[in-house]
Amino acid sequence: MPNRTTISIPLAEIPEGRMLARSAGGREIMVCRTKDGVFAVDDICSHAYARLSEGRLRGFRAICPLHGAAFDVRTGAVLGAPATRPIECFTVSCDATHATITVTDAPELPTTPPPMP
Repeated sequence: MPNRTTISIPLAEIPEGRMLARSAGGREIMVCRTKDGVFAVDDICSHAYARLSEGRLRGFRAICPLHGAAFDVRTGAVLGAPATRPIECFTVSCDATHATITVTDAPELPTTPPPMP
């Protein structure tokens, strides 16, 4: 079973219509707040290495600053080219003051290359 990391962010740090970047479990996470709630997804665009948190948030659409790919922050689904692969979403629960995000830790990379045949 994969390891999980939990982070807690005060809701006051996530105003509606804004995005912020956090690191958790070896991953870069983009946290945002829309009129529908607080959401957390991979911060790295699946099309090219760019931070979604440095782009724009339009409603529930996160727009990549590099080539304009768009993703649904609620589901991770691709909403606009050039991206073709969805991004990962993470579980968010909120109480009166904090958003708690549970992240599946990134897989560990091997420290040594595999042996040559």
